[in-house]
Amino acid sequence: MPSDYSGLRCRRSAEVKRQGLALRYSAFAAIAMVVNVTMQHSVLQFGNTSAIFALAMSVGTIAGLMIKYLLDKFWIFDDQEIGLKNDGWKFSLYTAVGGLTTIIFWSAEAASWWVWRTELMRDLGAVIGLTIGYLVKYQLDKRFVFADHRLRIAS
Repeated sequence: MPSDYSGLRCRRSAEVKRQGLALRYSAFAAIAMVVNVTMQHSVLQFGNTSAIFALAMSVGTIAGLMIKYLLDKFWIFDDQEIGLKNDGWKFSLYTAVGGLTTIIFWSAEAASWWVWRTELMRDLGAVIGLTIGYLVKYQLDKRFVFADHRLRIAS
């Protein structure tokens, strides 16, 4: 075998791993989106006021955040460290990063609602905002939340 073959195999293997990671991340984002929107719909059953709308967005966001953290921690970033101190710190950072991306999501959802005033367009705005938010969040989480060299915390 030529010596170039092993380099090609390594590059191909890395590409397959990246594709698998992207597929998992997309699936987990979709799961979190479904949880988020489902929880919003549950709250919206209580009325159609601005206060109920804000509560629905908050409940959906919290539910989606908790599910997504656990999926990302174990299946995207392969963080197997367990402990209240470690997870408390990482979840705090994860939530802070999520604050920025939540602004993207809520802005898209609220703008869609205010412009079209239909459930379909509100949900479409939510999905668009969540998609953009998750793309940004992955990069921030990789760099700041699950970066081993920054967060080596003794349990």
